Amino acid sequence: MALFTSDLARNFAIGFVLGALAISFQMAPDLWLNAVPDAVAGVLR
Repeated sequence: MALFTSDLARNFAIGFVLGALAISFQMAPDLWLNAVPDAVAGVLR
């Protein structure tokens, strides 16, 4: 990718991703724990 050959663009992209993850964790810390719901067994009839 020609866009990420520059160190500056690569560092901005990495910083943006890490910053977005940090902000999303601070706003909703339980979101990561409940990303996959618990399995619930169905009732057989």
